[in-house]
Amino acid sequence: MTILITGGLGFIASHAAASLLESNQELVLLDNLCNSQESVHQKLEKLTDRKFPFYRGDVRDKKLLRKIFSDHSITAVMHFAGLKSVAESVKDPLLYFDNNVGGTITLLEVMQELGVYQFIFSSSATVYGVPEYLPYDESHPTKPINPYGQSKLQVEAILKDLAASDSRWAIACLRYFNPVGAHPSHLIGELPNDQPNNLMPFMMQVAAKQRPFLTVFGNDYETADGTGERDYIHVMDLAEGHEKALALIQKTPGMHIINLGTGKPHSVLELVRTFEKVTGESIPMQIGKRRDGDLPVYYASADKAKDVLQWQATRTLADMCLSSWQFQLQHLSS
Repeated sequence: MTILITGGLGFIASHAAASLLESNQELVLLDNLCNSQESVHQKLEKLTDRKFPFYRGDVRDKKLLRKIFSDHSITAVMHFAGLKSVAESVKDPLLYFDNNVGGTITLLEVMQELGVYQFIFSSSATVYGVPEYLPYDESHPTKPINPYGQSKLQVEAILKDLAASDSRWAIACLRYFNPVGAHPSHLIGELPNDQPNNLMPFMMQVAAKQRPFLTVFGNDYETADGTGERDYIHVMDLAEGHEKALALIQKTPGMHIINLGTGKPHSVLELVRTFEKVTGESIPMQIGKRRDGDLPVYYASADKAKDVLQWQATRTLADMCLSSWQFQLQHLSS
């Protein structure tokens, strides 16, 4: 079998690709490089000692998709290609619905046209919205509070209807929490093209003296130390979750919605202090105002992943911090 990975050179997708290549899977990667670098292709080939094709292009390009599926006999798709900035989605919602929803529809149309029915979707915990209870389990009501989350939930609704329309579809919809960390080779990691939207890459730039300080958005939440608490998950745990999801859809058709998280929240200050402890680097901080839409606490129930996928996160917060910094050092020296 050959697996197409869309958005394949991005942060999470590239780590999933590394795990799959190390498991001797055949891959084809597609990416438009809007938030990734083509050098990741060469790095993946180097760290896995495997050659595989990469196409620079957009998932909304139906002609290109038909060529990829026909030339490589694709049997399954892992769909990571999507915009992911909450703030950007508020400013330009049409861009997010066009790319995230429209792009997925185009991809699914080509898959259906060519008889490919195994699909893994990169969804998000943002579909849950303000928690009615915690931890979020997969039965929690879905009420996203921004266009990014809405775009993910709209795709989920399409996938649910698609699976109900044709029993050949086997779909895993994986709701991520807060991926951080880097591959143990230190060759690939999180490297946004523009200003980081997430805490860890911003903190890496502060540690590398590329920024003067880290802004912590709010220290007056009703949490242990006043800062927001999140379910941080190592990207390699997440990658391994995708391998398990692939095995699931190869034998079990239908729609499967599964959280991928640790089931344990950590605060912003806890993450910063852990990073300082394991690296010896200092992170200057200033306290800013709360950001609109930020929640005090959210974290996953990971019980379904354990039961259905036989998967659970094993890497620690210290592992996440240290691997992120080792990747940053490798990038700075290259």
